[in-house]
Amino acid sequence: MARTGVAGLDDILGGGLTRQRIYLLEGTPGSGKTTAAMQFLMAGAEAGETGLYITLSESVEELQATATSHGWVLPDRLKVFELIPAEDLLDEQHQQSLLYSSDLELGEATRMIFGAIEDTKPSRVVIDSLSEIRLLAGGSLRYRRQILALKHYFSRSGATVLMLDDMTAEADDKTVHSVAHAVIRLEELAPAYGAERRRMRVIKYRGQPFRGGFHDFAIRHGGLIVFPRLVASEHRLDFKRDILASSVTQLDALLGGGVARGSSTLVLGPAGAGKSLLTMEFVVAAIKRGEKAAMFIFDEELGLLFARARAMGIDLAAMRDSGDLLIEQVDAAELSPGEFTHKVRECVVARNLQTIVIDSLNGYQAAMPEEQFLVLHMHELLTFLNRRGASTFLTVAQHGLVGDMKAPVDITYLADTVILMRYFEATGRVRRAISVIKKRTGSHEDTIREYVIDGRGLTVGGALEGFQGVLRGVPVYVGQAESLLDERV
Repeated sequence: MARTGVAGLDDILGGGLTRQRIYLLEGTPGSGKTTAAMQFLMAGAEAGETGLYITLSESVEELQATATSHGWVLPDRLKVFELIPAEDLLDEQHQQSLLYSSDLELGEATRMIFGAIEDTKPSRVVIDSLSEIRLLAGGSLRYRRQILALKHYFSRSGATVLMLDDMTAEADDKTVHSVAHAVIRLEELAPAYGAERRRMRVIKYRGQPFRGGFHDFAIRHGGLIVFPRLVASEHRLDFKRDILASSVTQLDALLGGGVARGSSTLVLGPAGAGKSLLTMEFVVAAIKRGEKAAMFIFDEELGLLFARARAMGIDLAAMRDSGDLLIEQVDAAELSPGEFTHKVRECVVARNLQTIVIDSLNGYQAAMPEEQFLVLHMHELLTFLNRRGASTFLTVAQHGLVGDMKAPVDITYLADTVILMRYFEATGRVRRAISVIKKRTGSHEDTIREYVIDGRGLTVGGALEGFQGVLRGVPVYVGQAESLLDERV
């Protein structure tokens, strides 16, 4: 196998490219074909192989500029051959009227390509791009014959060939698709807001299993980085599913002792109800147990989050500085869902994280407006985390404050535990109530408890047994006169 040099792509291809075959890398201009091709040749040079970049559309200076922009120094084993037509073909006095100029130019271009390969004897070859050969061929039949001639020649030369195509031909032109051993397509998408998104797909690969579907990728300083689509069934660890308590005793009582290790917990509630604080209580308890945790924050600026947590007795900055807590702010407008999933996966594996907080799915949905695909992404991510023994906490901000509440995306059926936080009005004051709606891994209370948030953090009180309609936000008191939680404390 020939390694591509593109991070993540070899994993998708099942190890790399089979040697001595011809491959097609296609994509619209700007999708990253040239960068990926240069990475392919540089990976070969690092392995002691000679590479040849045959360019019909870009100059040597432009390729050097591309390499410099990524901090690369092209090695001596990487040769660049700029194919330009012979000067006599451009001279009007030497043009023949009995033959089309394209006939002469195509034959001359082919001869120059073969000559460069004979002189260099490369192990890896890049031809950039096929659109120029297609224009010289003038027709689909002649173009196909030319591609077949190149394929037969390269099969004798022993080189691994990567041909680039900018997809300027008709959409139904599959000439090279049928000839190439594998076809890889790069796509660039322009969302209504935010940075461009890029994704790639392996369309075919003869005789080799590969990871199908779309995979997000990004072009960064240093080249392309591909984020393989997560398949949770490929990852599983054995662990003990013990019960994990939070740092709030009454909350644990409501949960039937706590949440199970390797389970997912969804915290639903309106803005300001305390969803982030509740997840922090589990992070604090995990770190006290000697475990490591991570928080991925979509909605709140970290400085403000640190100050707010510190006011309630939780020093997130100290936990981060000690290395026990990984906390990252995620910009949904700049990060694709595939890259976020890859980031979470890498952090969990590399740092052995056992408690993960994603705050919130509203921000995650902003990175992927198509709800049905968001649910599939979350299903794979949660399954992966659960099989790794990590306990995951997700928050979702519901629309509205009281009355009928709606969430922007419904993933309650994916979560193992669902905690509902609500506002309700009583005795002329806005109060908060918490209840556990669902728990797959054991029993839980079916009561609704009041809670308060103050300098001590989250304090959960007793059951609101004298009220009806708390979940609707406007309860009716049907019990005997009794003070509520904050009046009793």
